[in-house]
Amino acid sequence: MTAVTSPPFVLREVRWQDLAELAAHEVELFGSEAWSLESWWGELAGRPRREYLVAEDADGIVGYAGLDHGGDVSDVMTIATLPRARRTGLGRHLLEALVARSRAAGAARLLLEVREDNTAARGLYAQRGFELLQTRRGYYPGGVDALVLALDLTTEDPT
Repeated sequence: MTAVTSPPFVLREVRWQDLAELAAHEVELFGSEAWSLESWWGELAGRPRREYLVAEDADGIVGYAGLDHGGDVSDVMTIATLPRARRTGLGRHLLEALVARSRAAGAARLLLEVREDNTAARGLYAQRGFELLQTRRGYYPGGVDALVLALDLTTEDPT
């Protein structure tokens, strides 16, 4: 297991012992849309196709992210940052780790889905070069649309 350091964060692979804490953070961050502890167990059991990272600082977990690798396409399963770590570059750091891992797994394209009303995430993804593939009308609770975005990993410089 390789840890990647970018002060003040360390990225490492999720361990089974992290799951209860991740499930608690999910409730804090996503409320009724949160993944349950059972969902997290299922995600980790999906290895080697599924890959999850946590970001830690001196006080513990501050964010997490995950991928599903499906041949030439990888899908972002989640990217989350705790409130105390927002506006620190952590989201970008997590996204770049997912891009690099997707490319290393042989993916030609990276897909993700984002709530239309999540302006911060949408800005990050647009800045990174993700383009709109489709809109899923009323996909999220409250009738919020889901935007399906894609990043072409074959045309950009991997450095």
